[in-house]
Amino acid sequence: MLFRKAIFIIHGFAGGVWDHQNLANELQMYLDFDVYMITLPGHDKSIMTNVKRDDWVKAVENQVEKLIARGYNKIYVIGHSMGGVLASHVASKYKEVKRLVLVAPAFRYLIFKDDKLQVLGSIKEMPKILKQYNQKDVISRIIKMPLPVTMEFINLVKEHTNDVKRINCPTLIIHGNDDQIVPKTSVDYVHKNLKSDVNILVNMDDVTHDVFNGSRGDEAIVLTIKFLRMKFYKKIKEEINK
Repeated sequence: MLFRKAIFIIHGFAGGVWDHQNLANELQMYLDFDVYMITLPGHDKSIMTNVKRDDWVKAVENQVEKLIARGYNKIYVIGHSMGGVLASHVASKYKEVKRLVLVAPAFRYLIFKDDKLQVLGSIKEMPKILKQYNQKDVISRIIKMPLPVTMEFINLVKEHTNDVKRINCPTLIIHGNDDQIVPKTSVDYVHKNLKSDVNILVNMDDVTHDVFNGSRGDEAIVLTIKFLRMKFYKKIKEEINK
């Protein structure tokens, strides 16, 4: 266990571990790491009710603390969308988090102007968003999103936006240029405010919010593996760009 590393993958709002099963499988195949995923509170097959943002925060903190207790002193965290917000939080809090991958981190979402969510403009964009995903999948996820739970997500982002400014570990940020949910301003905010000396932003053309499962999902997975397996930080950027 002393020489083993752990990878902790955190899914997004209204998502689940099934969203990143392909990624987890590839990581286990190509890296000598132990991969862990959890289902965030309120994200099982039942309707999301009576769940608070602190439940999500405590769930990811508990998982990191369990890994530390098991002897992992090097933990790599991957977070997608809302999971990127939660991943940023644990990276800012635990020194054992040595590398971080933020995939479309949702510090901004849908349409923002002057750092405020534009509700009407976001509603108008919904047809474009629906085209990016399987219709049945979208409908089933929307059903699970009562307004109080959505407000918990909004307040989670508000409370943890500044966590980014306390992150020192090497970080890779991946964003799809066709993402209709998390805008480029969100990843630009993260890229600008990270304290890490290794701070890499990759914008992928023809990629939606569903980064790992779209037409270029394999490329995004390879990109992530390259970043996580590099031993010398100074070489990471040139390797990522190959």
